[in-house]
Amino acid sequence: MELTWIAIAASLLMGAAGLLIFVWSVRAHMFTNFEDVKYQVFWSDADEAAGTNSLKEQQHGSSKDK
Repeated sequence: MELTWIAIAASLLMGAAGLLIFVWSVRAHMFTNFEDVKYQVFWSDADEAAGTNSLKEQQHGSSKDK
């Protein structure tokens, strides 16, 4: 019976930790624009296939110019 109470306490602690991490991530705006990530990957691959400079290289100057 003692092991059951330990298992219940451990599961409640893990559940509370998961809830706290979720609340922290929502308050830190971790879930904003999560659909945009898949498009960023797609467009970076499309840029490489087209042979254009990536946005980062355009902002800082391409490495070929240096």
